Amino acid sequence: MANAGMQLLGFTLAFLGFIGTIASTVMVEWKASSYAGDNIITAQAMFEGLWKSCVSQSTGQIQCKVYDSLLQLPGIVQGTRGLMLASVLLSVISIMVEVVGMRCTTCMAADPKQKDKVALAGGVIFIIAGLLALVGTSWYGHRIAQEFYNPFTPTNSRYEFGSALYVGWGAACLTIIGGSFFCCICSNEGSGKSPRYPPSSSAGQPGRDYV
Repeated sequence: MANAGMQLLGFTLAFLGFIGTIASTVMVEWKASSYAGDNIITAQAMFEGLWKSCVSQSTGQIQCKVYDSLLQLPGIVQGTRGLMLASVLLSVISIMVEVVGMRCTTCMAADPKQKDKVALAGGVIFIIAGLLALVGTSWYGHRIAQEFYNPFTPTNSRYEFGSALYVGWGAACLTIIGGSFFCCICSNEGSGKSPRYPPSSSAGQPGRDYV
């Protein structure tokens, strides 16, 4: 029951990471306009995401524009899109695998060893999904920092990290931690297996003669 509880905890963490990855992917605040300069107009704030860009006026009005052409998008946006969508897809696959492999479900209950192997495979997929999300958000964040510290970037064109990046980083960590729970549980069980061939019952009985 303890291992089943640990699996349930890992699944909960990974599922929360999956929800966070979806939220980060659809959010528009991947990068926000910076106010680090001295002569920055604060009447409006600009946000850019993976799917659209928005302008927020000081009056509270928000105008958004969806990216029209896929081929005209920067490579960083296209690459990050692919990584985040791949992470979401792998998380969906891992959830379905874990529904079969977790001990609290009745699927494959007659074969516990195979059930544990399925749970281990689902945990590995969760870890891969978390790494993809972590790479996507870190890559995008690195590009923002690179452009911010570039002296040739105009002050009015500089951006800072948006809230979607922080959500994505947290979601990626939760997904990796949740998948690691499954891997650690299965590895501990594998190291505690009994020997395949038990010692003979006649061993360790001195003084017994055979004719």
